[in-house]
Amino acid sequence: MSKHRAKIEKVFTHPISGNIDVKKLLSALEHYGAEVDLTKEHHAKIHYNSEVFSLPLPHGDNALSKDAVVELRHFLEKVGLTPQNIK
Repeated sequence: MSKHRAKIEKVFTHPISGNIDVKKLLSALEHYGAEVDLTKEHHAKIHYNSEVFSLPLPHGDNALSKDAVVELRHFLEKVGLTPQNIK
């Protein structure tokens, strides 16, 4: 299994993971074709299949909040970027 796929899978784990490294996750999303733009408002705008999601970035540490992980999971399901659909 690739390290990029493992990062995407971590978004879909139960219970929700509280230690997802945001930099590695964004790198994995770019690997699978997403375009990521960092904003001045401390968000990552994720563009995939003409859909856009604004991910709030963590302050201080590098781990996403559980609420952000749930919102990202819903976005990834909507655009079809799930562990079952990626190789």
